[in-house]
Amino acid sequence: MSRLAVAALALALGACASPPPQDRANAPEGTPTPTVCPKAVASIARCFSGHDSAGAYYLIAMPTQWNGHLVLHAHGGPALGTPKPERSVEDLERWAIMVKAGYAWAGSTFRQGGVAVRAAAQDTERLRQIFVTQVARPQYTILHGQSWGASVAVRAAEMFTATADGKRPYDAVLLTSGVLAGGSRSYDFRTDLRVVYQYLCGNHPRPTEADYPLNIGLPADAHMTQADLQARVNECLGLDKPQAERTPEQQRKVKLITDVIRIPASSIHSHLSWATFHYRDVVLHRTGGASPFGNQGVRYSGSGDAAVDAALNAGVQRFRADPAALARFAQDTDPTGRIPVPVLTVKGVNDPTAFVELDSVFKATMDRAGTSGHLVQTFTQHSGHSYLSHPTYPTLMAALLRWVNDGTQPTPASIARQCPALEARFGKGCAFLPDYRPAALNTRVPDRERP
Repeated sequence: MSRLAVAALALALGACASPPPQDRANAPEGTPTPTVCPKAVASIARCFSGHDSAGAYYLIAMPTQWNGHLVLHAHGGPALGTPKPERSVEDLERWAIMVKAGYAWAGSTFRQGGVAVRAAAQDTERLRQIFVTQVARPQYTILHGQSWGASVAVRAAEMFTATADGKRPYDAVLLTSGVLAGGSRSYDFRTDLRVVYQYLCGNHPRPTEADYPLNIGLPADAHMTQADLQARVNECLGLDKPQAERTPEQQRKVKLITDVIRIPASSIHSHLSWATFHYRDVVLHRTGGASPFGNQGVRYSGSGDAAVDAALNAGVQRFRADPAALARFAQDTDPTGRIPVPVLTVKGVNDPTAFVELDSVFKATMDRAGTSGHLVQTFTQHSGHSYLSHPTYPTLMAALLRWVNDGTQPTPASIARQCPALEARFGKGCAFLPDYRPAALNTRVPDRERP
């Protein structure tokens, strides 16, 4: 779907929206309004949209050949700023495979932008209630979290374990490309990137600009834009040029970052953006003005030259996470593992955004909670993050439904065996690695002192 078409559809959704969130704080939920479906599912589904009582937009797709089950989607990101209906349109387009496989699909924009996990979990549960009371009653509801949305789905599954009639709101959880180590650990490497970048480039901030602690992202009154940041990154690293056209000094700096932070050059800007704008959002709006991010005690290595590593460790700025801010951020974002229903995860082993090693932390969390019997983790050969392949997701959904329906717990091997049978319907793309086990997170992201 073109950006113009997405915008047009979003306008249609917005046109049927109710008054702004501040006027609807205690309002009852309105009836979802029939709307035009995105092109990807227009021929196979009916769509409904609305604006919930907390201010979130949502979009629902009901396939004409419905299998009776609902996929309740928690999106990745998160975006900053005021939610817009385009978000759910784009999500449905990306996850059209669920509707094509026969599942009803429902996705919320969430009521607010930024890193607010528990609030997003509440918005997701609110959408489930809207679907159940005003659209249809599914046989099973699968809670699907993608990327950052995986942390939202985990928190929702922990927070909402029974409805008023004593039934479980979610029958199972699917976590894809998930950020699963909680806010207290998942973003450490971005803090490391921020200080290493500044050590090498010295332009974020520039020497002529007011200094500030890098672990706050940006000061509240800073006027930097994404374009400004991109320009500074290109100025220092030449990421807007092919590698061969970068200066030797730019090549040296890029190599040092990729070797030490262990991310590809193509993702330096996106991670640095997160450590700039999202960090500011966290500090200003989630943790009371103090930063939960720190790098005290980190030993940076990986350049292959002991002298270079030593100079780096001596030269980077050091910051200690504020104890109260870290505790507050962890309370909102860190999973407890107390999930009473089956959980199935998938992660590409070369995911450049949500490292595969994060999954080892999530398994340890489930182990500590005594719920490891509810967890099956799978891994694939894919190197993408936002979407792996068409047959991957129907395969996982089918395995989850068998687990819920008759108690047959899948294994990574059984899922890998079942995937090829779905390629005839959904296209090629099976790449499960049934024997893969992720290493510990600290083999990739160095440990640090924590309050």
